[in-house]
Amino acid sequence: MSDKHQELADFIWSVADLLRGDYKRSEYGKVILPMTLLRRMDCVMKDTREAVWARDDSFAGQNKDAVLRATAGRGFYNLSKQTFATIGADQDTEKVEKNLKDFIGGFSSEATEILDHYAFHLQIDRLAKAGLLYLVVQKFAEIDLSLEAVDNHNMGYVFEELIRKFADASNETAGEHFTPREVIELMVELLLAPDGDRLNGASPVIDILDPACGTGGMLSAAEEHIKALNPAARVNVFGQELNAESYAICRSDMLLKGQTASNIHFGNSFTQDGHEDEQFEYMLANPPFGVEWKKVEKQVKQEHDDRGFDGRFGAGLPRINDGSFLFLQHMIDKMRRLKKDADGKEIGGSRIAIVFNGSPLFTGGAGSGESEIRRWIIENDYLEAVVALPDQLFYNTGISTYFWIVTNRKPKNLKNRIMLIDARDQWSKMRKSLSNKRKEIAEDRRMEICAWYGEAYRLARSGDGSQHSVPDKVKIFDADAFGYQRITVDRPLKLRFEVTEDALDVLRVAKAVEKELGEGGPEKLAKALKPLLGSSWGTKSEAWIALGRAMDHAGITWPKSKPFDKAMRDAVGVPDPQSEIQYVKKGQVEHDPDLRDAENVPLREDIDAYFAREVKEHVKDAWIADFKDPATKETVRHRVGYEIPFTRHFYVYKPPRSLSEIDAELKALEAEIQALLGEVAGR
Repeated sequence: MSDKHQELADFIWSVADLLRGDYKRSEYGKVILPMTLLRRMDCVMKDTREAVWARDDSFAGQNKDAVLRATAGRGFYNLSKQTFATIGADQDTEKVEKNLKDFIGGFSSEATEILDHYAFHLQIDRLAKAGLLYLVVQKFAEIDLSLEAVDNHNMGYVFEELIRKFADASNETAGEHFTPREVIELMVELLLAPDGDRLNGASPVIDILDPACGTGGMLSAAEEHIKALNPAARVNVFGQELNAESYAICRSDMLLKGQTASNIHFGNSFTQDGHEDEQFEYMLANPPFGVEWKKVEKQVKQEHDDRGFDGRFGAGLPRINDGSFLFLQHMIDKMRRLKKDADGKEIGGSRIAIVFNGSPLFTGGAGSGESEIRRWIIENDYLEAVVALPDQLFYNTGISTYFWIVTNRKPKNLKNRIMLIDARDQWSKMRKSLSNKRKEIAEDRRMEICAWYGEAYRLARSGDGSQHSVPDKVKIFDADAFGYQRITVDRPLKLRFEVTEDALDVLRVAKAVEKELGEGGPEKLAKALKPLLGSSWGTKSEAWIALGRAMDHAGITWPKSKPFDKAMRDAVGVPDPQSEIQYVKKGQVEHDPDLRDAENVPLREDIDAYFAREVKEHVKDAWIADFKDPATKETVRHRVGYEIPFTRHFYVYKPPRSLSEIDAELKALEAEIQALLGEVAGR
């Protein structure tokens, strides 16, 4: 932003001096942003205002709205005879309020919808009651926001600067409104990195979607970056936002820049998709981290169950407390399909950049919703790269974050390959912290990360990234390296049998015992077996003979039911690796649930070979358990899962310090403490 426009933004922000005391610092934007929008529209309508009024009076045909917009030469107009020159012509608060409301009521639907989502009528009433309305209107009337003074491009800069100031002033909620500019710039550069040829055409038309656009920072940065690469490019931005105020800010920004503001939709992207059946060349998003999707659970599950892969969520559903993967599936559904032109060259396709926390990398075991979504993304060869970012980078959280770069048009050398880039140490300390944001990615660091990415993109065919100039920061894997086969390992249940006080207490409350022996039966059984306290048997048959005799002696008939047998065994059976193996039925060994374990076998490896080497070699009586796949109902021996253990791949072992080094440091500290005590004692 130029000094002139920075000065203009600062001047508008000085309105805060009027609001101080009656408004909290975090509330200034509720007045300043919509008033800036109103004044800008008032100024740019100046040259066509009277023509619009005259056309409104003379035109009696249909579709008057389109005619009036054409007369205005822009996407909005105003039929009110009020302007900022007349709204505050009289200092009387009631007249100012009436005039301002009349001015707002005269706008076409495009502008009216934005102002409605600002809920600006509430602020008008509040300003009027505080005696501030006239002063605020007069303050804005002094500012020249005409096209001659500030063109659309620079007006966008001014408005973005106001948004930034608003976000900085609202530290407690800043992350909901504003993604750090340097993070957006890095994200956009990685998103567009391989597409220089596409962007440098004669006059390319570029469509970009952000389904969780907030105040529109990512869309603005993407447009700016593309325009810098090719001023002739036509960039169309699209977005959707759930928060009413953020939506209003974003749509205002697009309106002030001359973008098609109607491309920004209000509502939940999962249930009110504003861009249904549309596809986009580029998409990017910073969806909320760890936010549950319970409010839309019914609709999302219904789409998953009824439409499967014909809908957006066919791959699976994540845990209810984190909807991050729903956003990514929503975006993948909007990718343009690849096709070939007359010369056989591939055209179409899309690229996606999305910010995640660490959870989507590994949360959920084989068969879970998260794992199935990862599996679908990786097996369809959509995942191009994961880039780890520094922690403490965002305003509302200090956790580590990651960029996922997803595309359906990888180059040949990246087919079925995935790049991992570790940029966690590419940061500079901020001079002043902003809430949880204590670090930033300076321009030189950003350029370095982009250079790493570009080199990895070119060298992916070399294998594991070892040919890269920074192999400790960049690794390249075959896609199936992140897959595994989850096997369940069982071992036989081995029991000895003994009567203890605890065993008798278990029998006293066993439902199966009460059902078979009737009311008072459990206590009677415990009394019958009490003489056997301390007795122990190595086999079940020996135990059952002894227990049966005790029951006969007490006049209790042993019920011939499996539930009773199981209750008796659960009470008097004691796990013992040296004792008798138990059987479910003849020839079928019963597994010990307490010894059940699981192993993740690499996807490329035979599970039997792995089991023989890694398990059977150490536990001779173990076996791989069979189970029914819940989806196919078929009996299987493993489940396929996917995870991306990013930290493990970049872990560098650091040996502990030697004892002599630690000892020397302790002695030095002791000497320092003694010296300090000596100084205190000598005073």
